[in-house]
Amino acid sequence: MGFLVVYFLLVFLVLGIALYPLLEKSFPDQKPLAIVNSFVIFWLAFELVFRFFMQSLPVMNIKPLLILPVKRESVIHFVLLKSATSIFNIFPLLVIIPFGILNIIEGNYNPVNMIFWMFAMYVLALSINYANFLIKKKFAENIVAFLPFVAIGVVLFGLDYYGTFKISSLSGILLDGLVAQPIFVVAPILLLVTLYFFNFKYLKTNFYLDSSLQSKVEEAKTSDLTWTKRFGAIAPFLSLDIKMIWRNKRPKTTIWISLIFLAYGLLFYSNPSNSAPAFLVFVGVFMTGAFMLNYGQFVPSWDSDYYGMMMSQNIPMKQYLASKAALMSVSVLVLAILSTPYLYFGWNILAINMACALYNLGVNIPVLIFAGSFNKKRIDLDKSPFMNYQGTGATQWIMGLPILALPALIFYAFCKLVNVETATITIAVLGIIGLGMRNVMMEKIAQSYRKRKYVTISGFKQQEN
Repeated sequence: MGFLVVYFLLVFLVLGIALYPLLEKSFPDQKPLAIVNSFVIFWLAFELVFRFFMQSLPVMNIKPLLILPVKRESVIHFVLLKSATSIFNIFPLLVIIPFGILNIIEGNYNPVNMIFWMFAMYVLALSINYANFLIKKKFAENIVAFLPFVAIGVVLFGLDYYGTFKISSLSGILLDGLVAQPIFVVAPILLLVTLYFFNFKYLKTNFYLDSSLQSKVEEAKTSDLTWTKRFGAIAPFLSLDIKMIWRNKRPKTTIWISLIFLAYGLLFYSNPSNSAPAFLVFVGVFMTGAFMLNYGQFVPSWDSDYYGMMMSQNIPMKQYLASKAALMSVSVLVLAILSTPYLYFGWNILAINMACALYNLGVNIPVLIFAGSFNKKRIDLDKSPFMNYQGTGATQWIMGLPILALPALIFYAFCKLVNVETATITIAVLGIIGLGMRNVMMEKIAQSYRKRKYVTISGFKQQEN
């Protein structure tokens, strides 16, 4: 985590330093500041979505303070102001400050005006910080309810892209006006104060121990999963996996994440500069295997609460693992079918996606399940997966190389030696071979699980702080 923080700090700093010369070179007829002002609205929208999925709410143990002579208002202010020091609020500064300084030096802008502009940009970033808390409180438990707002943002972006309604022009006019008249900095300050007030009001209203202790009363519901019996010996395990996913927050969220990542291809297929075939294999593996990756990397940690009990029963390990493989295989097939509209961008795109789906079925699923034999970190099923690294270890990072990079390298090699069509067929054939060897591979993988059974059970018993 420390390495990732340092990496992204450097990335944002380099972006802040390079942004001005890059824009000046790419758009010689426009001022870099005017271009940035036009796209600030999209940066704010992206940052809001990014924070929603990645930023955790400010957490503080308030129970000890409830019996101390500390004013509730003081504690709430402390929590809210402490969130301003989040690493997510430092990233924008690394872009805003270098870019603003370069505008003063290279663009001959008034230093005072640019200081007010930089201050306004940071205030907007803090506004997104507090807006995220309000949105997350309302939609974190029901991510589906947040999707319409994402759809509205996509529609506005599409309207701006095709020139129907240029929301970027409106953003540019407002911020250009702020540069010319710094007094307009009052507007983002008022926005920040308003969002801070709503957060304060919400926390003050719910600042009681009773709120956190009160249990939710929900109607118990059952699902008819008798259709799983058609899968034979793995049916009981498959039924349990489906119930586990549907009834718990973290595994259930993997479904919605997988559906959202179906739109990942739009970032690349619509841009000719990203049309390198080898990179399209990476996109294809990622899209058709989104659920496979999110779910498979934590096998058998999903069952960590009762894994010891399962291993003490007469449960064939091969059947247990086969149910996991079957669930991931169905997800790959469903996502592959849902990705067929990308045919709009060409038959080659569809062919690569289908070849990647076969590769996921035959090669990546066994690789993920084998890697699971080295998992020994437990998972709390009821916690949100966003910014939650519980259950994540070296295994999860290492397995990304053979799963995502290897097929792209194989495709690149055959593409250079022969042609794109041969490379596509090669990826598909490797998947088909893997499917043919599935039974043999699962037996070998089951042996690995049996060998490490007691190490895994011991790891699952460890409670993470």
